[in-house]
Amino acid sequence: MSLFNPWVLLGILLAVVGSFGGGYLKGSDDEVTRQQLEIAALNAEARVKEQALISAIQTQSTKLQKANQDAKLAQQKRNADIASGALKLRVLQAPVCPVSTPDDAPVAPRDSVQATGELDPAFAQSLVAITDQGDANTRQLNACIDAYNTAFQTINQRSKP
Repeated sequence: MSLFNPWVLLGILLAVVGSFGGGYLKGSDDEVTRQQLEIAALNAEARVKEQALISAIQTQSTKLQKANQDAKLAQQKRNADIASGALKLRVLQAPVCPVSTPDDAPVAPRDSVQATGELDPAFAQSLVAITDQGDANTRQLNACIDAYNTAFQTINQRSKP
């Protein structure tokens, strides 16, 4: 048998093509398997981050609920004190329009204490209710900001290689 025999050359060519083709197929199968393992690892990491986010959000929600309950108790106590008269809200009274006097009239001494007026209890409660709503909105906004920052930090953590 000669090396230049067409059947021998065809056999060598088929062997080389077959080995390259088999290697290619084996390599692509190995790559698919590697990608599937990497995807599974990334999915597992994402589930861990997801659980951390859920826990952080629940913690923020619990803190907000507790703060709102504490504030509600304080508001109820303050409203009861206002209604009973134990707590009185006062405002400074502006001086009444000054009366024009002649230049040579003696100047009356002014009191160093400014006059104050007491607010009606119903009006005082209404006024305080406005500030209470502002405080509630501020607590809710701060809880939202804290939840966002926690989520941002959790998502952007780099996994250790």
